[in-house]
Amino acid sequence: MAAETGRFAVVSGFLGSGKTTLMMALTQQGKRDGICVHMISNDLGNQSLADHRYASLSGCPASELVGECICYQTENLVEHLRSLYEEQGAQLVLSDIPGFGVGALEHVYHTLHRDYPACCTLAPFTVVTEPERVRQLMQDEAADLSYLLKTQLVEADVIVLNKTDLLSGAECAKLCEWLKKQHPEAQVLPVSAMSGAGLPELLQALMKQEASMHRPEIGYGGEAFQASMSKISEFYEQYHVSVCCDTFDGNAYLKDLAQAIRGSVREQGADLPHLKLLAYSEDKDYAKADLLGIGREIELAHAFAKPCTDLGVMLNGSALCPSDALDELMSTCIAQVSKKYQLEVTTFKKECFGMG
Repeated sequence: MAAETGRFAVVSGFLGSGKTTLMMALTQQGKRDGICVHMISNDLGNQSLADHRYASLSGCPASELVGECICYQTENLVEHLRSLYEEQGAQLVLSDIPGFGVGALEHVYHTLHRDYPACCTLAPFTVVTEPERVRQLMQDEAADLSYLLKTQLVEADVIVLNKTDLLSGAECAKLCEWLKKQHPEAQVLPVSAMSGAGLPELLQALMKQEASMHRPEIGYGGEAFQASMSKISEFYEQYHVSVCCDTFDGNAYLKDLAQAIRGSVREQGADLPHLKLLAYSEDKDYAKADLLGIGREIELAHAFAKPCTDLGVMLNGSALCPSDALDELMSTCIAQVSKKYQLEVTTFKKECFGMG
């Protein structure tokens, strides 16, 4: 590959590891370092992704590729990359992978390397994880998610331990040491997308190093892969709420909705690896809430600054339960919590499907 071509990196990792927040932080770190970094949000659903809207509201250079994983729309990806390099001056483009990203090393990197060698320089294949998922693996408590969590890490050139702002120095060192021992061929970098710690080192790795282009055996499409994916369903809904008064608390609404969904999933005897809620007003004020499992606290990554008027809402959820049960559960919670706040709901888009 020519050295002057723009660089491209896949940012894989489990749901809730902070991939979007990390990519957003890297675009800002790029501005500080004089490097033009652009992020792509990729998903299986239709347009207007929550991640893309979140990044845009935050002022980050972002675009989206939708409809299917970039693994299966290589020509679109290549055309999009060329546009970003040539028309927007991007030096580094980062793209996430929908859902779980297993197999993206082969389907994205090796396909680009084989079929479009002049398109870009492939930066290290980057996998993001977070402390609680690493602890689950260390204690062999990942259960239904074990195959996916382990396989993602096997594909990495760089493993990013994100959310280190939640750890003591000793805890961070312990988790990094375990990751290094398990994956000696990968570079392990502790990072906090929220505080900025470790971002300069990560950006330099992405700008200076190249992908190893290794081919680990992961059993893609095999029995373990199918067994894991068959347990997972995805839900997406985009809707609008009309507010009855000028004292509506959008932050409280998002938290109550997340709590209602968590409780309903728990009653089903299921788990909710990731729930993402984004709400935004016409004046571009917004709030974002995340839940990374029924046993964990709801995280309000960004809050409305003032009482809300009419809102747009995007809800993404992944659960270990059948798609029909998830669809009914989510729809019921949205209706009940919205009624509690005297909101009139108009749904624009809705999708629910199994990943198997």
